[in-house]
Amino acid sequence: MFESKKKICFVLTAEFAVRAFLLNHLRALTDIYDVTVIVNTNNPNFLNELDIKATVVPMEIAREISLFSDLCSLVKLTQIFYKKRFASVHSVTPKAGLLAMFAAWIVRVPLRVHSFTGQVWVTKTGIKRFLLKQFDRLIALFSTHNIVDSPSQRDFLITEKVINPEKSYVFRKGSISGVDVNRFKPNQQGRTQIRKQLNITEDSVVFLFLGRLTKDKGVLDLAQAFSRLTTGNIYLFFVGPDEQNMQVEIIRVSGSNILNVHLVGYTDMPELYMAAADVLCLPSYREGFGSVIVEAAAVGIPAIVSRIYGLVDTVIEGKTGLLHEPHDINMIKGCMEQMMINKTMRLKFGEQARVRAVKEFDSKIITQAWINFYHKNIH
Repeated sequence: MFESKKKICFVLTAEFAVRAFLLNHLRALTDIYDVTVIVNTNNPNFLNELDIKATVVPMEIAREISLFSDLCSLVKLTQIFYKKRFASVHSVTPKAGLLAMFAAWIVRVPLRVHSFTGQVWVTKTGIKRFLLKQFDRLIALFSTHNIVDSPSQRDFLITEKVINPEKSYVFRKGSISGVDVNRFKPNQQGRTQIRKQLNITEDSVVFLFLGRLTKDKGVLDLAQAFSRLTTGNIYLFFVGPDEQNMQVEIIRVSGSNILNVHLVGYTDMPELYMAAADVLCLPSYREGFGSVIVEAAAVGIPAIVSRIYGLVDTVIEGKTGLLHEPHDINMIKGCMEQMMINKTMRLKFGEQARVRAVKEFDSKIITQAWINFYHKNIH
């Protein structure tokens, strides 16, 4: 007798998160399971257009706290879960996690999974920190399993008594999605193309920040550190969407070195800017893992990153990059100087970073870990 596929559901607040984290996993999981994705989107066919055979259910889940909107979303999720009888509900992103795990608990979905990818409350203080932390504790309480995207983040959440060590896991060495090593790889043609566009010579040293331009990412610390370097054959790229009017502030703090700073904005081809760069910089105050670090590593460039949980799993200090204390502008400057002056070290770090990225973080490895997890826990 034909046995129908087990039904699993993913819940996220935004389409870009599905595209950033889940595409490879969904493509593989749809071969085995009947997959539904509940997400805030205006295009319910976006996965089918990518040849991923999953059902998309559009639902507006507010990213910020909104009692009426959140209550409506909770009711809708509960109704869907009750009707569909999923074997598993898996949430990614905090708000989706709180609503989905509660709704799944109400209807007693057997496997309730939440992926922790970083904590907003880490850089907050007072009542806001307390409340946001309690939300994460509730997510962990209502779920049966917690997937954490780095070993150091898992240790932090256990220490903070947010998650239960007995039901929390890290896939392989970390990362929710891994790296597409066919996309992120050394690319001399791309390097030449971007440098030519920006009128930068091959012997110039290019530092790169790639990600959302926000204060918590440490972009102003990086700009200030760069402003203290001796001008010359050095450049700094800021690539990514400006979410907090950071470009104006970057220009303000860059001083005379502003002529060597390129504010690129959003790109859908980050791998080209990685290929054009020599060193990736992420002086962030909080990260769950830091996928951009291992993507850059796969391209063959080393990194300078903050010594914080999440990021310490992406860099082997003195082998694939350098670490500095968060907020320490002089230390960031010192790391940049080392990378700038010592080309031999820089190239060696880049080679070693690529070997590690391909061996430990290939997206195929992480996807297989997801498949193994579901195979073990869905009954």
